[in-house]
Amino acid sequence: MRLQCEVEVINRMLPTFGMRNRGKAARAVLSIGRHLDKTSKIQNIYLMICTLKDKAGCKYKLKENIEQFFTRFVEEGKATVRLKEPAVDVCLSKADANNLKNFLSAARLAHRGSEVDSLPLTALAPARTRDVEKPKSKMSITSKKDYPLTSCFPYSLEQLQVSYCRLSRVDMRMLTLKKLRKLDLSNNHIKKLPATIGDLCCLAELVLHNNHLEAFSTALCQSTLQHSLQYLDLGQNKLRALPIQFCQLRELVHLKLDDNEMLCLPFKIGQLSKLRFLSAARNQLPYLPADFRRLSLENLDLFGNPFKHPNPLDHTIQLKFPLTLLEMASRAAVNYRIPYGPQLIPAHLCQDLEVSKTCGCGKVCLNFYIQTTVSMNLHHVSHTVVLVDNMGGTEAPVLCYFCSLTCYSEFLDKCLQRGR
Repeated sequence: MRLQCEVEVINRMLPTFGMRNRGKAARAVLSIGRHLDKTSKIQNIYLMICTLKDKAGCKYKLKENIEQFFTRFVEEGKATVRLKEPAVDVCLSKADANNLKNFLSAARLAHRGSEVDSLPLTALAPARTRDVEKPKSKMSITSKKDYPLTSCFPYSLEQLQVSYCRLSRVDMRMLTLKKLRKLDLSNNHIKKLPATIGDLCCLAELVLHNNHLEAFSTALCQSTLQHSLQYLDLGQNKLRALPIQFCQLRELVHLKLDDNEMLCLPFKIGQLSKLRFLSAARNQLPYLPADFRRLSLENLDLFGNPFKHPNPLDHTIQLKFPLTLLEMASRAAVNYRIPYGPQLIPAHLCQDLEVSKTCGCGKVCLNFYIQTTVSMNLHHVSHTVVLVDNMGGTEAPVLCYFCSLTCYSEFLDKCLQRGR
C-alpha cells in the first residue's frame, strides 16, 4: 500500500526540551510493508516515509503502536496518525481522499495485527526522485528537440506551452492532464482540434495562435468548455467562420480572431455577455451581425476589414405574402416563449428557431424578412475602440432585419427625419 501526499512528522517530546518543530510539510511517498527486524529476526509491518531529502526512508513500526487516528478532515485529503514509539504525529495533507481512506484502513489493520495476510503490502524500497519531488505545475517547450517523445507530461501540470514544435495535431497525452488551466499550442501546424479538448474541465485559457486551423468544431462549443473557457486566441489561422454554437462558450472574456479569413462573426455573438476584449483585425468582414449591438466591451479592434458602406435603401427582401404557416408558427413559438425541443418538434426546426432574427420592433423573423445595413459607432458597444481604418473612423456597418414592410417603412422614415 502506497500513498503520495505531503507529510510533516512532529515530535511531541520537543516542547519538553524547550524546542519547536519547524512546521513545514514535504512531498513524500508513504508505504506499508514487511520489514525484517535485525534484533528480533521477526518480520513486522512498518510504515515507511520517503521524502526528497531522505529517499531511503524512515521506518515506523505499526503493530500495537498507533495511539490515535485524527480523521475529521479526511474528505479534504488531511489526516494525522499519532504513534506511541517514537512519540511523533505523522500529519498527512494534500492527499487523494479515497486513497487516504484506504491507506488509513490498512494502517488500522496493521496496528491491530489482524488480517495481515489480506493487507495490500508493498516492498519498502527507496522512493524515486520523481515520486517525491514537488509536483510540477508549469512546463514550457519551445523547440522540437525538447519535445518529450517517450516520457509523459507531468500529471500535475496546470500550465503547458508547446510552441515552435511543428505539431500537426494535438498530442493526446496532453488531453489526460485534468488539472490543466492554460494550454498554449501557438506557432505550430495544427489543422484540426480533437473534440476531447472539451474533456479538460479546468481549461480557462486556450492559445492556438499561428496554426493552420480551418474550423472550430461544434463539439468543442458544446463541451465542458462552456463553463471554464475564458481566454481564446485563434489569431493567424485560416478560419472563415465560426459555428452558431460558438456562442455557447458564455464564460469567454477575451477572444482573439486577428489575421484569419473571417467572412462573418458568430450570428448570436450578443450571447457572450461576459466578453470584454474582442479583436478581429485584418479579416474579410463586410459587416457585423445584428446581435453585435448587445455586446458590452472594454476593448475592440476591427482594424483592416473591408467593411461595406452602409445604405438603408440597399436592401434584400425575402418576404412572402401571406407568410407560410411554418413561418407564422415559428415566430409565435419564439415571441411567446413557447417551450420546444427535439423531443417535441423535428431537430431541424429547432435549429431554425435557434437562429431567429430580431426585428427593430422586438419581434422575430426566421426565413422571411428584409435585410439591410446601418452604420453604428463602435463606441456604443466598447469603451476603447481601435480605429477601423487609416482615416480615423470608428463606425462600422451592422446588419438589420425587419419582419414586415411596415417595420422597414417606419425605419426609413426615421432615417429621413434624422437626415433633415
